[in-house]
Amino acid sequence: MSPRSYRIGQIVPSSNTTMETEIPAILRARESLYPERFTFHSSRMRMKHVTKEELAAMDKDSDRCALELSDARVDVLGYACLVAIMSMGHGYHRQSEQRLQQQTIANGGPAPVVSSAGALVNGLHAIGAKKVALLAPYMKPLTQLVISYIENEGIEVVDSISLEIPDNLEVGLQDPMAPVEITRKLRTTGVDAIVASACVQMPSLGSIQPIEDRTGLPVLSSSVATTYMMLKKLGLSTHVPGFGTLLSGSY
Repeated sequence: MSPRSYRIGQIVPSSNTTMETEIPAILRARESLYPERFTFHSSRMRMKHVTKEELAAMDKDSDRCALELSDARVDVLGYACLVAIMSMGHGYHRQSEQRLQQQTIANGGPAPVVSSAGALVNGLHAIGAKKVALLAPYMKPLTQLVISYIENEGIEVVDSISLEIPDNLEVGLQDPMAPVEITRKLRTTGVDAIVASACVQMPSLGSIQPIEDRTGLPVLSSSVATTYMMLKKLGLSTHVPGFGTLLSGSY
């Protein structure tokens, strides 16, 4: 009997080059341990510069993307832009996820929807994190929006670093191992977890386990959290070793 194959749908900013590499990398690693297999299907929204105006315009396009992906009868759908959701106001991930799921239902291809914004919040709650330190590529005003959003969900951001890169393509060109050194500058005394990348476009996957090993703290990223929530929605084990505590299978 062939193993079950799941279709992973992703709503991706047009300039994003990381979401379609990091999430498949995690799930391909999972395939070496479990029988389930995954295919990946994307629909894109126009966005080149990470500004509040472009993010708001892009978000309006997400309904079309959800409709397109439901044509492919995907099993779960991920909205791959954390700051786009968080810049729309506190708690917006709930409204967005519900609206996009309704699009799939109306099109006869019902699928649960995960947003990277909601996934990061839910992932932090899952590991019991009350205080965190985070790294983000955004300009400082956008990072402050992210901090405010997370704190509105009951999680204190003790310290943060903003790389202040406005061009989304440039964000995707960052060294995925760079967070190992950059996060050394974060104040982590008393924190419960470190967010190595509060952005699905900023590569960080190879840094997750090394930072966790160095600090002894749980470390996650937007991509790790999004994959975790996708697996939860699919009812599958969240055990994928090498990508931090959240994917240890304990949550």
